[in-house]
Amino acid sequence: MSSLIDKVKKLAAGFDEETLRSIEINPLRVEAGAIQEVAPYLKEQQYSRVIIAADAITYEIAGKTLEEAVAALGISVHVTNLKPDRQGDVIADEASIVQLLLDIQQYKAQVVIAAGSGTIHDISRYAAYTASIPFVSVPTAPSVDGFNSKGAPIIIRGEKKTIAAIGPDAIFADLDILASAPAAMVAAGFGDMLGKYTSLLDWSFGASEGGEPYSVEVAEITRIALNKCVEHIDLIARRDPEGIRILIEALIESGLAMLLFGQSHSASGSEHHLSHFWEMEYIRLGKRQLLHGAKVGVACAEISKLYHRLAEEESGLAFTAHPEKVREAIAALPGESMLREWLSQVGGPSTTEELGVDSELLMRSLLEAHHVRPNRYTLLRAYNSL
Repeated sequence: MSSLIDKVKKLAAGFDEETLRSIEINPLRVEAGAIQEVAPYLKEQQYSRVIIAADAITYEIAGKTLEEAVAALGISVHVTNLKPDRQGDVIADEASIVQLLLDIQQYKAQVVIAAGSGTIHDISRYAAYTASIPFVSVPTAPSVDGFNSKGAPIIIRGEKKTIAAIGPDAIFADLDILASAPAAMVAAGFGDMLGKYTSLLDWSFGASEGGEPYSVEVAEITRIALNKCVEHIDLIARRDPEGIRILIEALIESGLAMLLFGQSHSASGSEHHLSHFWEMEYIRLGKRQLLHGAKVGVACAEISKLYHRLAEEESGLAFTAHPEKVREAIAALPGESMLREWLSQVGGPSTTEELGVDSELLMRSLLEAHHVRPNRYTLLRAYNSL
């Protein structure tokens, strides 16, 4: 068992055996050269028909190597080269899922290998789940915390919906590949982790004032992963191999925390709702997509700005049941300038201007984004429900 999973299990001592078993991913390899272990794993599992899901870029980075290694062991392999939309983006929508599903059916695949970052994993996880076969994760960039998630955020007729699917049977995170990922993707992974500041605040608020389920252990696992990234920001910003290892492990730990809890509260609050709102608007307008983690990082700074403003106003938190408790939680939340400084340090956008989100869209999202996940009781939702 991976030391990562052992570490998470230790922190989750209060959970029952069955729940702890549900987060086991075996193997979970985070090491240089991990991609070389994929084909032997498939052989060992006695798979004879395999599909690799990739796009034009990730095929060159990892798909081709996988295809050759799998074929060399006498396993029948097909590559599904996921097609971009009219804007040139591969997105997790109906068209991509059906493209992969048709190939799974035609080639009678027994397993899907997701070779790519977040979007390719979402497409693979939902298609594999629908076809009742497993999938294997081969991340090509440390850009999101969804590699080992069970939820698939899918765009259906322009609306973003998170649908229950499956987690990977195995993860092979090759540090050589991850360390050579574009700087923007590394910054996006760091931005996705920074978003935990506001998601954890929203979650504790939702638990105390909205009756949402809560787990102290899951919150703590997420907080430790987040703090580790901030403490090693210099290494991550330099894309030092050790910094990349710390970042990908933190992203996987955040994913394990979600698996443990069975929902995404720990890692996704109002900052994610803003990000999803912007994404849907870009799809509606036919604009090129922005990196998920880049949006989350900037949205986290915007939410922090709003929450600190509410805490400073005399009656700013009067709409909450426990204003002093909420004020204390906000006091522990890094301010927008600190968050923007960290985002700049890792080389990502730190403001909506740099991101490319205009002020009108920002204003609208701060008023309406809580509708994206109507079942979540965030501080943003409580404020807008006045």
